[in-house]
Amino acid sequence: MIPFFQFDFIHLGPVVIHVWGLLVALGIIAGITFAYFLSKKYLLSGEVILDMGIWALVGAFIMARVFYVVFYNPAYFVANPMETIKLWHGGASSLGGFVGAGLSLWLFAKKRHFTFKELLPYFDIGALGFWLGWGIGRIGCFLIHDHPGTLTHFILGVKFPDGARFDLGLMESILGFILFITFYLLFKKLIKIRFGLVAGYSVASYAVARFFLDFLRATPDFPGGDVRYSALTPAQWGMLAVLVGLTSVLVLSKMKRTNGEVA
Repeated sequence: MIPFFQFDFIHLGPVVIHVWGLLVALGIIAGITFAYFLSKKYLLSGEVILDMGIWALVGAFIMARVFYVVFYNPAYFVANPMETIKLWHGGASSLGGFVGAGLSLWLFAKKRHFTFKELLPYFDIGALGFWLGWGIGRIGCFLIHDHPGTLTHFILGVKFPDGARFDLGLMESILGFILFITFYLLFKKLIKIRFGLVAGYSVASYAVARFFLDFLRATPDFPGGDVRYSALTPAQWGMLAVLVGLTSVLVLSKMKRTNGEVA
């Protein structure tokens, strides 16, 4: 099993660097850089990738905070409203980040007059960059142990002071790297079939994995545990919504192709 350690800050003289923020920043840089050069390889616009990345980041950071305040600790923020804007104190919801990124990319497409079909190759490339960045960024969560899980005897359990537990930061980091490697290896094959499959399949894979992984999260009675709504975390409800949405898109797409063939 993994010994418990906590690595919150790096002190460089008077400068204090938050380890979580550093790893998230490194993940963002690595993901966008990878997507930029991959887009060039496939003769797509690197500038579009950069613009999409910036738009997605802005929306993600805003909504990640909003969702955390609203769904994870509303009573605290009602009592301490000024804490809402103190992002350096921590607190962000990955589900909110996904929603914010999605809304921002929708606004980006509208503003730049891109059709959904035109952006599909960029979504595929962006998905690979995202999973790379996700794997790196979640290492930051693991180093500060802000997502403790249930007690376990599993080899990847972390020896918390009260016993060995899953660390969901570690689990999600591993998942991110698995998705990156898997869909990087399948990339050429999938884009030959149809653009959008890399993004769609990888998001669906994450949604399924995340839904089941969240059952390993500690309950709210443990420090750092996750709130539940009808026995599910907010992220689990979000993943169910993602799967319903992707299924609807798939069904509508097949119906459209079938109607076109009949016509």
